[in-house]
Amino acid sequence: MDRFFKKIKTKNILAFVLVAFIGIQFYRPEITHKPVTGDIHVPADVRAILQRSCFDCHSNQTDLKWFDQIAPAYWLVADHIKKGKEGLNFSEWDKLATPAQNAKLWEAFNQINLGAMPLKSYELLHPQAKLSEKDITVLKRYVSSLAPKQKPDTAKIAAYQKQSLQLNAMTNEKASNASLPVALNGISYIPDYKNWKPISSTERFDNGTMRIIFGNDIAVKAAKEHKTNPWPDGTILAKVAWDQIIDSEGNVTTGAFKQIEYMIKDSKRFASTKGWGWARFVSPKLEPYGKTAEFSNECINCHRPMKDNDFVFTSPINH
Repeated sequence: MDRFFKKIKTKNILAFVLVAFIGIQFYRPEITHKPVTGDIHVPADVRAILQRSCFDCHSNQTDLKWFDQIAPAYWLVADHIKKGKEGLNFSEWDKLATPAQNAKLWEAFNQINLGAMPLKSYELLHPQAKLSEKDITVLKRYVSSLAPKQKPDTAKIAAYQKQSLQLNAMTNEKASNASLPVALNGISYIPDYKNWKPISSTERFDNGTMRIIFGNDIAVKAAKEHKTNPWPDGTILAKVAWDQIIDSEGNVTTGAFKQIEYMIKDSKRFASTKGWGWARFVSPKLEPYGKTAEFSNECINCHRPMKDNDFVFTSPINH
């Protein structure tokens, strides 16, 4: 008799699971299928890699496999596509100016090179998307070819020297007036970064700039103690970009100031943006970046692949 009731109970459980499985198939977040308005034009070998590994989530040419159509896998795929196209869409390439296109390609390569893309959860069911070392070399060679050719430029050096004087004067004036630029999300420019210690650097071979990342005392302490995942509240990282210039003797140095970007860790204040507050100030005038406070979403989308590294791309240099 006990075995009889156990069989009935097992059948009821299986029936419930089957009904639930069928039921969830009716909840299907929409995956929009827009036309290709401006396809990316790159060498055939580069396009083949992008199409195989990136297009499903980063273009209007999504090719869902049969198993992608089944919930709950479908929910994950739909979310990947939505967020992927928000950050990068190869089918609407014409919406970006050439410098922005090159920057997007560099960002994409940087995430691939760091192992953040394609997402591991995507590779698990789509092993063909995994990039080989040869694929990465092909992409790096192409992205590197987009970098402006560096050559001695005395005019550029003179412009840098002039800008330095103007920038120092502007910074001193702003400090004396206690009126600092403020981003649309309420984060103000922090001039004290110049007294912080550099903790890392990044390459931007797509646009000929040099970038140094400075950290405040909390960031430096966390880096020394290897407590950066997650970074502690109070951490401030400042990434400063300059033109890369070369003098007549072949020495490569920083040139004109381009911009400064801040990442401020405050898990409560910035809970809606993954615990980080982002701000960017461009040109010597330190103009706040973005047209609305929603510009932070652009930052989050770029950093999202590094969520397992507390959304930070660059690791501190070990001493």
